[in-house]
Amino acid sequence: MIEALIRKNIKALSPYSSARDEFTKVADMYLDANENPYQNNLNRYPDPYQKKVKTLLSEWKGIDTSKMLLGNGSDEVLDLIFRAFCEPKEDNVILLPPTYGMYNVLANINDVEAIEIGLSDTFEPKVDAILEAQNENSKVLFICSPNNPTANVFNISKVEKLLSNFNGIVVIDEAYIDFADTASWIERLDEFPNLIVTQTFSKALGHAAIRLGIAYASEEIVNVLNKIKPPYNVNELSQQKAIEVLTEAKFIKQIDEIKLERKKLESALAELKYIKKIYRSDANFILIKVDDANKRYNQLLEKEIVVRNRSKQYKCDNTLRISIGTPAENNKLLVEMIKL
Repeated sequence: MIEALIRKNIKALSPYSSARDEFTKVADMYLDANENPYQNNLNRYPDPYQKKVKTLLSEWKGIDTSKMLLGNGSDEVLDLIFRAFCEPKEDNVILLPPTYGMYNVLANINDVEAIEIGLSDTFEPKVDAILEAQNENSKVLFICSPNNPTANVFNISKVEKLLSNFNGIVVIDEAYIDFADTASWIERLDEFPNLIVTQTFSKALGHAAIRLGIAYASEEIVNVLNKIKPPYNVNELSQQKAIEVLTEAKFIKQIDEIKLERKKLESALAELKYIKKIYRSDANFILIKVDDANKRYNQLLEKEIVVRNRSKQYKCDNTLRISIGTPAENNKLLVEMIKL
């Protein structure tokens, strides 16, 4: 199935072979890559396949390293998926608004049609409508779960049906999965050969600045993506920091604290009369519906508190998205919101 989805020019492509691809063993001298020979810990090209980082991820996630691809942020991973499977001006992808805006941006950049099937009133996928909308040129379905900006994990049975019946690649974006109480779809990679799960170092791992995204998929899919990725797409500093983060595992405590703060914030916000609804959150942010989003946004901005006005998103009229801060930040936020 996967072979039939790959673009013809990608199938025929001979990937670039870097010096570190051709010689991977330890040597006394490296005179093969035209590097500056004077040691400063950064004069050599980084490992193009990030083996140390992947080994630590494998220990944490229980997934073989052959089923991983690392990218310069999840956005690079998503872009590689477009370039591997979507023929410009011919193929299409299916998006489920309201959702992460980069899917649409990347579709435009790659000159690929984006078919939008809006979520239901409860922010769940309309499975039948999605499957009816697909055609022979539908190559990728993007599912963000927990969803951004609505914060909810999608119903498992609905996602299962889509995985089983969509004729192309299904990408489940799990940037926020570590804040949810449900299992990751990476546990079911072997069950669904068309599944790609993306995760990131930006949220639970607390390292947005190093720009490191992850794709988990079958070895067949990973081999295709490796074929077209830039040879040194993850720099050495990012790899070193990722190793440090995964070794120390301080982020586990932070995840628990953020989930606790989320619960406290939800309870306190429920007491404010101008807040009309607090949507269930499985992420590190809360979506709230207010009486006048523009007014409340600007009032908070005057207090130098920046939240996100999501009112222009599909079915998100008068909504604000609030990231969970530190306990001190959340307390200050509540003090100011009570005054509004």
